[in-house]
Amino acid sequence: MSAAAPAVSADPFIPPVLAEVVRSGFVEGRHRGSLVLLAADGSVELALGEVTAPVFPRSSNKPMQAAGVLRAGLDLAGERLALAAASHSGEAFHRDLVQKMLAEHGLDAGQLQCPPDLPLDPAEAETYLAGGAVRDRVTMNCSGKHAAMLAVCALRGWPLDSYLDPGHPLQQLIHTVVEEAAGESVAAVGTDGCGAPLMAISLTGLARAFRSFVLAAPGSAERRVADAMRAHPEYVAGTRRPDTWLMREIPGALSKMGAEAVQAVALPDGRALAFKIDDGATRALGPVLARALSLLGTQSPILSKIGHAPLTGGGVEVGEIRATF
Repeated sequence: MSAAAPAVSADPFIPPVLAEVVRSGFVEGRHRGSLVLLAADGSVELALGEVTAPVFPRSSNKPMQAAGVLRAGLDLAGERLALAAASHSGEAFHRDLVQKMLAEHGLDAGQLQCPPDLPLDPAEAETYLAGGAVRDRVTMNCSGKHAAMLAVCALRGWPLDSYLDPGHPLQQLIHTVVEEAAGESVAAVGTDGCGAPLMAISLTGLARAFRSFVLAAPGSAERRVADAMRAHPEYVAGTRRPDTWLMREIPGALSKMGAEAVQAVALPDGRALAFKIDDGATRALGPVLARALSLLGTQSPILSKIGHAPLTGGGVEVGEIRATF
């Protein structure tokens, strides 16, 4: 009897290295991934790795989900609309506004179907726990999105208990918004960490979607979401988050990260980028993002802050995670 043949991967593609981990001058690790940059006219300026295969954008899909809520008829604006597109840090001002949004529509936190969680921001989580608080649905980083989804369902008379079902009228509308913005069909529908339906598109489609939001006609659902996020970035992320820093410091930029190390950004003239770190390591996000923005021609001191990812040894900086492209 002959020996069994060694297992061979059905997908031989190996993504390129986008970042490397350097400790004391020694490369001790590498983060592979795929990245696409779009020029102002929408053409592909740079493609590294597989940028046309579908990925789950995770929370980078949230601007499209918020636009779906607007198209369904909910009149959100300002901080409330920014929070509807947020992966918020769970700071007190985030939690307070989620509660207000629910109360304004006759809803309560018990109707949220996102899982209970601690604040996403580590410093805020320490303060939260020190005060005796416990995991809560309102504190979960997606609670603003869920509050907006519930609110529009209450407004339209749609079922509240099944608002996360992919067949629900709201989720079907969001599916359409994602496809229109990305300029491609949704390749798969999964379940996100918060329980909401998750639509898979390519990185190129994700970059196109963000580009379409910043270039959308004033007053459209897409432009309203982009404008609210850019005007209130602290509600999209938090006071200590790169998305907030970027949207504050680079005029007109629209930025949203997603779990498993996904990032999408569009600049006001239509330049855009999207990438995913293959192993989901968020520690590589900042260096890759800063390098990608610089290749798009962005010049801002904030790139140094976003791109700084030090490694420590004995409490002293001894290395860094750095982009390799």
